[in-house]
Amino acid sequence: METAAVLLKGPRDLEVRTLALKAPGRGDLVVEIAHSGISTGTEKLFWSGTMPPFPGMGYPLVPGYEAVGEVIEAGPGTGYRVGDTVFVPGADCFEGARGLFGGSARRVVTAAERVTRVDPALGAEGALLALAATARHAMAGLRTAVPELIVGHGVLGRLLARLTLASGAPAPVVWEIDPARRGGAQGYAVIDPEADPRRDYRAIYDASGNGGLLDTMVGRIAKGGEIVLAGFYTAPLSFAFPPAFMKEARLRIAAEWTQDDLAVTRMLIECGALSLGGLITHRAAAADAPAAYETAFGDPACLKMILDWKDAA
Repeated sequence: METAAVLLKGPRDLEVRTLALKAPGRGDLVVEIAHSGISTGTEKLFWSGTMPPFPGMGYPLVPGYEAVGEVIEAGPGTGYRVGDTVFVPGADCFEGARGLFGGSARRVVTAAERVTRVDPALGAEGALLALAATARHAMAGLRTAVPELIVGHGVLGRLLARLTLASGAPAPVVWEIDPARRGGAQGYAVIDPEADPRRDYRAIYDASGNGGLLDTMVGRIAKGGEIVLAGFYTAPLSFAFPPAFMKEARLRIAAEWTQDDLAVTRMLIECGALSLGGLITHRAAAADAPAAYETAFGDPACLKMILDWKDAA
């Protein structure tokens, strides 16, 4: 089999190319992708060439770990049927290209255990499941506190705020320095940091990826408060020790989602507790991927860019 796929040959060197696919095994699915998302976090770092050394990194690669599509072949015993709609967190199935993360393609071959069934009515929003699960992972676990302050009103920040409300906790405050991004709040306030007098937050979640804000966040927590780093940071992080010492500050790093996070997040979406609406701001045909990546990473008005693969060869 062959497929059209986004191929990142090197930093800022991207095209849509036909690639051969590895043959599926008994435990595999062949999925025809309808929509894939462009990540402005780790995927942007690969595109720009600024990603620190990372296991499996190298060019050429097929990016993308936010994809949703329809099963067109299912191995025996996989538990899936042709016609099922599934979320696909990428795939390593391409000849001559690394599958990191491998979801930006018209067709993929993937182990059945990696995918998750989703409601076909979600449409393109189904591709946002990984990002929603990432937000859930940051908030889940033992001895964690829900955010009282969220830094950044991008897609991750919005999902953190929505999950906070879904948990029954009080509405968080969200900081956003870009006036154009302060809209779209659903039940919580989005303000300029300069307009916020509080310095007693018990839990601050950084969804901006800006490690230079650590000292600012330390100055805003209560004694014993926690700062959760929910972004991805390319430069070494540092902070002034005396203020953190006086606050007995705690730092926690949130890693990537787990299958449990996917399952819980899907349940929240299906029962109506969590909405993915209003997060996709831009869409483009897969054939226009080079321009779409430029827009996703260069246009501040773009929260989430979705590639449509339905018309791709």
